[in-house]
Formats: sequence, C-alpha cells, structure tokens
Amino acid sequence: MVCGPVGDTGPRKIEKMEIFLKRNGFPITGQYGEGRKNYSEMGDFRARKKLSRRIVKDDLKFVRKADVLVVLPEPSFGAAMEMFVGRKLDKTIILYSEKPMPSPWPIYFSNFVVTSRKSLLDILHKIDKKKSIKN
Repeated sequence: MVCGPVGDTGPRKIEKMEIFLKRNGFPITGQYGEGRKNYSEMGDFRARKKLSRRIVKDDLKFVRKADVLVVLPEPSFGAAMEMFVGRKLDKTIILYSEKPMPSPWPIYFSNFVVTSRKSLLDILHKIDKKKSIKN
C-alpha cells in the first residue's frame, strides 16, 4: 500500500508510485484502484462525519490487508495514522524520501528509510524474497 498526502496534491503522487511499483512487479493494495471515488477535492470534512468514518474504515481495511506500507513523507494526517496503525499491526513500513526529513516521527515508525526508487526496489525485493522463503 502506498500512503501519502491527498488533500493538497491530490492522489497524483500516490498513483505515480503505485504505477511504478506495479511496473516493477509488485502487487498494490490501494485506495484509488477498484473504481473507488477520489475525495481529494472535498476540501472540508467537518460536516461529513459519516463519509469521514467510511473513508477511514476503508483505508484501515487496506492497511490490514497490505504486507508493506510505502510512505511518501509529505505532511499528511492520513498517512501518519496509516503508518502508526500499520506499525501496531506489525506491517513493514518503508519511508520513501528523496528530500531531507525534518521530523523524527516518520523515521521512528519506519522499518526502512530509502532515498531513491532503486533503494526502494532493492528493499522490496529483499522483503519479497524473505516472504517466499517462509512460504
């Protein structure tokens, strides 16, 4: 699963990373596939309690289903919560950031921190290989 900001940039960065990972042979559990609606244009959820609950429950379902969370580090309430919940569920968390990371929080909750797409693929291949050996 790829986690990242939605409100400011829309899901473009998440979708680009999902496409990159799929092209490199990794299955994606994702929020924007499967004909799901994109709520990035909503702007204000304060009066949308039911919709908010449904979106969060769905996203948490994807976190439970995923083996690995690739986190894009731009500030995001949702990505931070997905990262926290994923860590509590013993998911592997990979923080992908080509830029300096000015906060210790995402570092603390990550199993791996990578600074390039090549490094990301290397880690994912190692994880995939370990998973194959266990099965």
